[in-house]
Amino acid sequence: MNQRVTPNRGPALLDSVAGRLTTAVGAAFPGERAVFRGHDIHQELGDMDWMELYVFGITGRRFSPEQIRMLHALWTITSYPDARIWNNRVAALAGSSRSTGALAIGASVAVSEAYIYGRQNEFQAISFFIETVKKRAAGATLDQCIADEIRLHGRIAGYGRPLANADERIEPTMQLARELGLADGPHVKLAFELEQHLLASGKNLRMNYGALVTAFGADLGLSPREFYFYAIPGFVAGMQPVYAESADKPEGTLFPTACTQIVYQGPAARNWPANQA
Repeated sequence: MNQRVTPNRGPALLDSVAGRLTTAVGAAFPGERAVFRGHDIHQELGDMDWMELYVFGITGRRFSPEQIRMLHALWTITSYPDARIWNNRVAALAGSSRSTGALAIGASVAVSEAYIYGRQNEFQAISFFIETVKKRAAGATLDQCIADEIRLHGRIAGYGRPLANADERIEPTMQLARELGLADGPHVKLAFELEQHLLASGKNLRMNYGALVTAFGADLGLSPREFYFYAIPGFVAGMQPVYAESADKPEGTLFPTACTQIVYQGPAARNWPANQA
């Protein structure tokens, strides 16, 4: 997502980096030690919470215990082991077809990038929240910000839901955020204000979890790319259960569809002479 492209790549640039790695994020010294963002991972970081290590690796910053707990919860609250869900279905079908677990999870994570309701949707949402807070501080109205976003993308990411307009994940997320003192950040406030603005203007678009989770990401200081990396494993906890369950059932029995259930409206069947090449 939004990867940087190195300009003017040519022989001189390639010669300058050939045979060496210049890095500020870490290095392994086999038989001796491993460095993770300037810290000995065994001596200094060995007892670090995994989420804390994960976001430290992404951002280079340390987060408070309350923030780490919130980041955990933003994953946990949306970990649904339901094989009918779009990305979980890939993992479940992989189990039913006897593919490997690694391929199942890898493919499921890959399709989680979906623009309509996946990682790309969230990338757009957090970018909008961050820019809107800045624009409004400079004097822009919410209507102007909405108009600019619709002109650019044709929609407001994070509002509306295909199957149900309400989102059952909002209230438990906010309940925990209030307990942790993290419920009143400017981007979370904007997310709820935007929902009320859309409803008042006649658009029946309630906030979904994609909007809320990205608003929290912005309040925690994550850039769009940092949030994207944080969010990548967010659905994974629901994928292994559906893979294992379908792998334990008879092969090919997950969501079978009979030919008689397919409605076909294309060209009619044709007869091909046996001697026709």
